[in-house]
Amino acid sequence: MEGFGWYTFENFKRIVQQHPEHEFIFFFDRKYDPKFVFADNVTPVVLYPQARHPELFKIWFNFAVPRALKKYKCDAFISPDGYLSLNTKLPQLIVMHDLNFEHNPQDLPKSALNYYKKYFPKFAQKAQRIVTVSEYSKQDIVQQYGIAPEKIDVGYNGASPIFKPISNTESETVKQLFSKGKNYILFVGALSPRKNLNRLIAAFDAMHKEGKSDLELVIVGEDLFKSMETKIEASTKEHIHFTGHLSQANLAQVVAAAHIFAFVPYFEGFGIPLLEAMQSGVPCLAAKATSLPEVGGDAVLYCDPYNVDAIKEGLIRLAEDETLRNTLKEKGPQRALNFSWDKSAEVLWSAFLKMMD
Repeated sequence: MEGFGWYTFENFKRIVQQHPEHEFIFFFDRKYDPKFVFADNVTPVVLYPQARHPELFKIWFNFAVPRALKKYKCDAFISPDGYLSLNTKLPQLIVMHDLNFEHNPQDLPKSALNYYKKYFPKFAQKAQRIVTVSEYSKQDIVQQYGIAPEKIDVGYNGASPIFKPISNTESETVKQLFSKGKNYILFVGALSPRKNLNRLIAAFDAMHKEGKSDLELVIVGEDLFKSMETKIEASTKEHIHFTGHLSQANLAQVVAAAHIFAFVPYFEGFGIPLLEAMQSGVPCLAAKATSLPEVGGDAVLYCDPYNVDAIKEGLIRLAEDETLRNTLKEKGPQRALNFSWDKSAEVLWSAFLKMMD
């Protein structure tokens, strides 16, 4: 799962289990995994059609959802990914994670972009309450859609406790599996344009050309190597390792064993991978952009995500400055204590109660 999926999983698991006095109807658009039915007070319901295209979004949310809300006599609708129904009068709470499409329309296919641009302002206006995952995103929603600030609650994301420092012996084992036994720079995330992977690879390439690095680059996410192959210089291609998706257990090991965690997207609503790396005690380089300084505080080294030289210099500094590395290793786990899924779930439930009051 990516960020939206983890948000839904971690929040609703807690809310359902903490509130056995309430009945929860979970709407799915396809056959579901039983692990998502968290307790006896959850009734799973599959609604059709599968909502994986803007035209199908409209049918699912404006026809299938309202019918199901009536059938199951629901009192309210909570949508954890920003969509809602324009065809129901029930109270609705939505979670809007970010508005990247408003700032970087070139990152989305035209059909999805047109849908988001047309409907997300309507969703924001119609929702009785909105939850988002950073103060940055809250202010963005206020400014983009003219929403009253008091209508929006901020509940930061969290990270699983599986993300934690590991021993040197464990690290060596991970490096043998993923980086030919060498220290590595790590990126984790969906390989979408806003993750800025092309500039990160260009910075890594420049480091090697200048002879300032013997590090490998490990990229965890959907395997797009073939589509990116022409963008990688031959001199560094052998030092770049695409893993594809990893299980959470394997991901936690790969994160904790990293020499540097590099996360330089030019737009983020929160940035869960950055939190996971900090919690694991890994020195981090992050983009000085959008929500990331809000998450990293003073426990992260920042750079301009649009400047390849700035990314390169940040990587070199983290590779060579042992004092800085040790400082960030110590600060990262402490900073991570400010964020948890428990707190996130408390905010979401509190927002729901405000809406229903």
